[in-house]
Amino acid sequence: MVSGSTPLQFLHGEWVVRRDITDRRSGHNGLFTGHASFEWDDVRETLRYEEEGELRFAEHRGPASRRLVYVAGVGSAVGVRFADGRPFYELDLRDQRWGADHLCGADLYTVTGLITGPDSFVETWHAGGPGKDYDLVTYYSRPAAFSAR
Repeated sequence: MVSGSTPLQFLHGEWVVRRDITDRRSGHNGLFTGHASFEWDDVRETLRYEEEGELRFAEHRGPASRRLVYVAGVGSAVGVRFADGRPFYELDLRDQRWGADHLCGADLYTVTGLITGPDSFVETWHAGGPGKDYDLVTYYSRPAAFSAR
């Protein structure tokens, strides 16, 4: 995080997104590429997260999107909510890294994240249980930082 900024200030704005997918059950790998934006919702005092791009997984190739809401908590804590407001997970960016769990039925989703620079962070998910066994590794970079590579 940039020194002196809050977690929501760090996240605010446009990001280039690359997500690598490894599904051990099916044996397939996939890739999502696209962009994401964290935009202020002044009425609710939150950040709206919107992601759009292309998903390639096994034989599938097509558009994909998702939406989340980020809510400021105490200090460096941030509540992540599904688009309909249901709780998803909590993260704390105090040490420029975070970890959390989300139980969905009998499947456990575990996330870890790391801020890798003033314009980049990486988030890793593992989903495991009777219905799932996959990993997602998502790389976020500011468009200017991405084009400089």
